[in-house]
This record gives sequence, C-alpha cells and structure tokens, in this order.
Amino acid sequence: MTSVHEGALDTERVALKEWAVLVDAMARGDLIVMIRKGGIREKRAGFDVRHDRFLLYPTFFHEKLNELDARFHPTLESAHANRPPEGTIELRYVASVAAVWQVTELERLRAIDAEHGLTWGAVESRFRYRDDPRVHVVAVRLATLSSMASLPEVRRYTGCV
Repeated sequence: MTSVHEGALDTERVALKEWAVLVDAMARGDLIVMIRKGGIREKRAGFDVRHDRFLLYPTFFHEKLNELDARFHPTLESAHANRPPEGTIELRYVASVAAVWQVTELERLRAIDAEHGLTWGAVESRFRYRDDPRVHVVAVRLATLSSMASLPEVRRYTGCV
C-alpha cells in the first residue's frame, strides 16, 4: 500500500461508506473488491461508479455479523475497538478504482468469493435487492493518507449513503 500526501484530503471530496471491518481488511490486502448495490449518490437509474478515486468512510451502520464472511469475524472486535469517538469520522485511506463490472448473473459471483468479505447470503440479498437483479463489483487499490483526517460527523453524512 502506498502513502498519499496530506493535500489528498483537499482534492478528494467524495467518500464511499463501507463497513469498518471490511475497510481494515482491504487495507491489509485481504480483500480487493467490494460488491455494491448502492453507494455514492445513486441516480434514478441506480448505482453507478462515477468517481475513479474516493475516500473510504469506515462505518458501523448496517453492519451485520451474519452477513460478514466468517474469516473476518475475529477482526470485527478490533475494528470496533478502534471506533472513533461518537460524532467523529476518521478517514485513513483513498481508494483508486482499478475496474468495475456490472454483474447480472448471480452464479458468476461465486468465482470471487475469496475477494470480498460477505457471506453468500449477503451477496445474494444485495443482488436481488429491490427486484433489480444485479450488483457492481468494484476492484480498488488503497493508499494510506500521510495523516488520518478526523472530521465531525454532520447530519448529512449519517445514514446509508
């Protein structure tokens, strides 16, 4: 993983929320893709990856142990132990999009089981969500900010997106 100079936070104005335990796994190199149904400001047509770089916003919102692949259960406690104080966001990583695939055949996702951090049930649920059978697989490369950015979590940052 590379390091990014401090000014990166000034140029990166978009962040994607992902479970903190999965952000940690990507930072360690244990994961290389995210399976997304939604994320950065969906348009009426649904989710689309409109940015080739974004900050990773570690979140605990909607995090479900039963949707987290069992190999990451032991790291969940440490992700929670490093949780920032209430009302604070800590940004440590910038993700560069290496590739994006829209997948419309559920069984094709079995080939990447080891590359994301979700259970098959969670993958299937996201795939079928809102009777729209598809997801995006987003491959990313992470870089570490030279210093962590600590920001207040204002109301517009809360919730799913």
